[in-house]
Amino acid sequence: MYTMTPEMETLKVRLKATWMSGNYGTIAEYLEPGAMEFLSRIPIEPGTRVLDVACGAGQISIPAARAGAKVVGVDIATNLIDQARARASAENLDARFEESDAEMLPFEDGTFDIVVSLIGAMFAPRPELVAAEMTRVCRPGGKIIMGNWTPDGFVGKTFKINGKHVPPPSLMPAPVEWGDEETVRERFKNGVSHLKLSRRFYPIEFPFPPSKVVEFFREYLGPTLKAFAALDAEKQLALRQDLENLWTEYNTATDGTTSLMSEYLEVVAQRQ
Repeated sequence: MYTMTPEMETLKVRLKATWMSGNYGTIAEYLEPGAMEFLSRIPIEPGTRVLDVACGAGQISIPAARAGAKVVGVDIATNLIDQARARASAENLDARFEESDAEMLPFEDGTFDIVVSLIGAMFAPRPELVAAEMTRVCRPGGKIIMGNWTPDGFVGKTFKINGKHVPPPSLMPAPVEWGDEETVRERFKNGVSHLKLSRRFYPIEFPFPPSKVVEFFREYLGPTLKAFAALDAEKQLALRQDLENLWTEYNTATDGTTSLMSEYLEVVAQRQ
């Protein structure tokens, strides 16, 4: 059992509150095409035991269950777990969802054939524990698969902007380190027989312009909501302008909508 310092316990409470604010499920609806493209490369057959770590509202869990997998999803955000359960129940899918921490997974060793996390586990504050836990609960010969934003991709640059205006917690490394190949190799150096790393691009599209996208994220994405809330009116305006400039720079749409590609690192590790 891993222990936590009082400072880490405080940070965990703060992180949970952050992800429970807003409503990530609303944003995930627009990100579904990229999630399906990511899922299309995962070898899921009927009966495959899948663990979705930091599952959110089920953007990987639900379609994996539709494909016949026996799915378990875990997340620290109670409201997102509730959304995922409701979606699974509505479709009568073989999927269950539990409120749990990526650093302390409540499962026996070797329980799952595939352990997956798309843009989720990368936000846990102790990445070495995340890697160890994802490896532990995967069966020998099974796969650990992640999709993680890279530092220099579009989303990585939004993190840099947020961090410039609202410094991130000092207790945790930058989440985008999960998008650095050398760092990932170090984190998965134990218990893995093969590691394949591929840089891919995630489609991000919204039916409104960059200025509206920034406001949309401010309303529905917990970290963005909290970042704005920590600033006074003048500093909020500066943050909004920096984000809008970045979205506009990367936007390839010319019809008043927003369309861009953001680089991520696909991690495929085989359990020893």
